[in-house]
Amino acid sequence: MDQSNALVGQEASPENNPQKNPEERLNNNLGSMESLLQEEGLNLDFPKQGEIRTGVIASISDNEILVSVGTKSEGVITGKEKDQIPADVMATFTVGTEIPVFVINPEDQNGNLVLSYIRAREEQDWVDVEELLKSGNIHDSKVIGYNKGGLIVPIGTLRGFVPASQVSVMRRSESGGETPDARWSKMVGEEIKVTVIEVDRQRHRLILSERSALQETRETIKDRLLDELQEGDIRAGRVTSLADFGAFVNIDGADGLVHLSEISWDRIEHPNEALKVGQEVKVKVIAVDQERKRIGLSIRQLLSDPWLVKAGKLKDGQLIKGTITHLTKFGAFARLDDDLEGLIHISELSEQRIAHPKEVVKEGDEVTLRVIKVDAERRRIGLSLRKVDSPAYADLDWKMALSGEVEESSHAEEPPAEEPAAEEQPAENE
Repeated sequence: MDQSNALVGQEASPENNPQKNPEERLNNNLGSMESLLQEEGLNLDFPKQGEIRTGVIASISDNEILVSVGTKSEGVITGKEKDQIPADVMATFTVGTEIPVFVINPEDQNGNLVLSYIRAREEQDWVDVEELLKSGNIHDSKVIGYNKGGLIVPIGTLRGFVPASQVSVMRRSESGGETPDARWSKMVGEEIKVTVIEVDRQRHRLILSERSALQETRETIKDRLLDELQEGDIRAGRVTSLADFGAFVNIDGADGLVHLSEISWDRIEHPNEALKVGQEVKVKVIAVDQERKRIGLSIRQLLSDPWLVKAGKLKDGQLIKGTITHLTKFGAFARLDDDLEGLIHISELSEQRIAHPKEVVKEGDEVTLRVIKVDAERRRIGLSLRKVDSPAYADLDWKMALSGEVEESSHAEEPPAEEPAAEEQPAENE
């Protein structure tokens, strides 16, 4: 009897009962439905928080988007997560469209699987920008905004920042202005090439550089341009920067140098006397150095040479007034009208043989001289003092004097027309 009771008690003891009901098994496995299904061999892949999955849109309503993510369950994109989806992207969503989704909550208080499309895109974009940082590849985008420090440029759903120091010299030169609005506002909507130079996902920080992107592009463009350019080519360009020794001008995406001496026919001390950054100019290619990758340009050679214009008015044999400016052992220099200067060779100073020009003239003397040669190619004017009264030029002097009188008479003012005589008034009877 005791044995019988003992056996009964033993059967009743849960410790000796090898059979466990489902509830006990759940408790022993931390109450996890996933663990239970794995124990039963089903191995279903339940969504986990923070996971990115590819889902299929099951339905779209005004308030929510139902997305099938496998495991025979549907997640929901609702509220602000739906509102954040751009209108142009929403327009592409239809039932059956595959989209990436981020698992915000595998099961909220209402039992819903909460998803986000924007978070999924953002996470993928962070992966993409990290790859861009490693590769150094160039990304094409557009300027969508600005602040006082620089430009806002998007990469996917991320807003990248291009500091002012990383904006290209060309773009900065075009901006001008002293306030952010004046400096950057007109750039909004413009296309821009950038490289990623800093990524900090924790701080949500993405720093971009246009200068770095253009450096690589500029080298490629310059190589191509060096192959195409020929000396003598005329191109349109824009001044990108000024230095003491000259101005850099961008032509077809590559910079060439206009040396100080090739900017103007006038003597200037600094390029800013004739040019400013951003100015459109025409330039002539005067040198192409393939080995050193340098392009020499000239602005001056496309301008009329004022010396040639002034000297072109002079005629051989013409008499002209001049002022002696300085003496040398081989002759004397004289300044003519229009700031031209000519040389009176020592042999042209006097009929007599002299050892030094100072025997005939001194600095500051005003003299009448005869033009005996104009060398346009060498930019030289030959003058003579001893031939001023030469009989050989008598006939020429008479013709030029006559020509001068005719010209002067043609410019003489017409005599004033006689005023009509006033009608005589009858004398008043006294």
